[in-house]
Amino acid sequence: QVQLVESGGGLVQTGGSLRLSCVASGRAISISTMGWFRQAPGKEREFVARIMWNGATTWYADSVKGRFTISRDVAKNTVYLQMNSLKPEDTAVYYCAASTGGWDFRSWGQGTQVTVSP
Repeated sequence: QVQLVESGGGLVQTGGSLRLSCVASGRAISISTMGWFRQAPGKEREFVARIMWNGATTWYADSVKGRFTISRDVAKNTVYLQMNSLKPEDTAVYYCAASTGGWDFRSWGQGTQVTVSP
């Protein structure tokens, strides 16, 4: 079992930046991939970015490419999401997730709110 705790959300103006962090504990050694997802009010949860725990290969949703960067610090069991040029449509609860293989994200954090004001 992997436990995940996110932090770093908040209120920012359009064009601003935030960095989210997610610390993994428990059976972190079993992690293959970590990802960030988000859910806006009234919408389904959607994929944002993911990174391989070993090798650091990354994938991004088209909506965030060029603005968001996912990275990880294996020594700290931490994954980050640097968000730049934020837009009001980025407003959502952001969730960290861990997978032991592929897209099978079974461990989820509690979420952190990101609000971008016009």
